[in-house]
Amino acid sequence: MTASPRWRVAVSWAVVGEGGHVAVRTSHWWEVAVAAREHRPARTLFHGALELVVDGRPLVVEMTPTWGRATREVVATGPVGSRWLGWLPFFRYEIRYTRPPGPTGHGATVVCDRREAVDAVLAAVPRVPRLTWGRAVGPSRDMWSSNSVVSWVLAEAGLLDACAPPPGGRAPGWDAGLDVRG
Repeated sequence: MTASPRWRVAVSWAVVGEGGHVAVRTSHWWEVAVAAREHRPARTLFHGALELVVDGRPLVVEMTPTWGRATREVVATGPVGSRWLGWLPFFRYEIRYTRPPGPTGHGATVVCDRREAVDAVLAAVPRVPRLTWGRAVGPSRDMWSSNSVVSWVLAEAGLLDACAPPPGGRAPGWDAGLDVRG
């Protein structure tokens, strides 16, 4: 049995809509429409989150709707869909820290096991741009999403070379984070 790490940066990838009926259906039809417009087959969509181990304690960094009321520490908020609707809670997202009850990292892509990397990620998270979730940004015209936050933070922390979205699927927003980071 291996010892749990004291410091770690990892990215977990979940299939969009896993565990929910509405998100899986709406995401599927959205991907079918995008694939048709781009003349390619539809692919599986992935949602990324950062899984950290900070001095032996797990910490998850992710972007989710504000109406999910799990125990968390909100780092930043922003609008969903349209900036002018952002004053309504249903049209807001939050970038948050949650502390899972057990270890993280099962099936996650480990990026780095150094304290300096964890510190760089924690320093970058509060600086994530508060762009409108679902709106196209940058030259790629990719939409700002949870995956944008992950790619932006990894790039800002100097860790992007160690991670990419899963092969065979798509992580909508990944390129938007890189475009905005420059």
